[in-house]
Amino acid sequence: MPTKKKPQVTPTPERRRELLATAAEVFAAQGYNATTVRRIADEAGMLAGSLYYHFDSKESMVDEILSTFLDELWQGYDEVLAAGLGPRETVEALVTESFREIDRHRPAVAIYQKESQHLATQPRFAYLADSQTRFEKAWLGTLERGVADGVFRDDLDIRLTYRFVRDTVWVAASWYRPGGQHSPEEIARQYLSMVLDGIAPRT
Repeated sequence: MPTKKKPQVTPTPERRRELLATAAEVFAAQGYNATTVRRIADEAGMLAGSLYYHFDSKESMVDEILSTFLDELWQGYDEVLAAGLGPRETVEALVTESFREIDRHRPAVAIYQKESQHLATQPRFAYLADSQTRFEKAWLGTLERGVADGVFRDDLDIRLTYRFVRDTVWVAASWYRPGGQHSPEEIARQYLSMVLDGIAPRT
């Protein structure tokens, strides 16, 4: 008598998100190359073979983690850039949105910082280089506009300023923890109060 096949259970979106959150924490802590599917499965409390039921490879997991983070980041950035704000207000809004994304996707930000340069050499991750180009264009354009409008100092090295702002904002992913003493908006306010006094015109 033939045995009956057990019906397959379609993974729920909630379970998929849980597994990606676990994978993101492992990738952020261990690094992409050092992380194995077995390690992710162990952290998720399941067999490695069961994890393959949800994802075909660790590459597909990190792809979904990074693309989800960047899609959300650019949704917020594009809204800021389309709002017609002045240069200073644009910088303030972009910084605030960046800290909000660190709050929502801290492990993904850490992965992006550590792994994007290496991963971007693979065709599947070409969007990482495209995103970096867009990111640089948005920030440099805003800073240049601020200098032209007299909002920022005219002796600024625009590219150096961009790199400083970029690196000091995103490095927060290494120490920020959601639910801590300060909200992402408060951290952004504190950060902006320090940075903008240094790039405002001298009086």
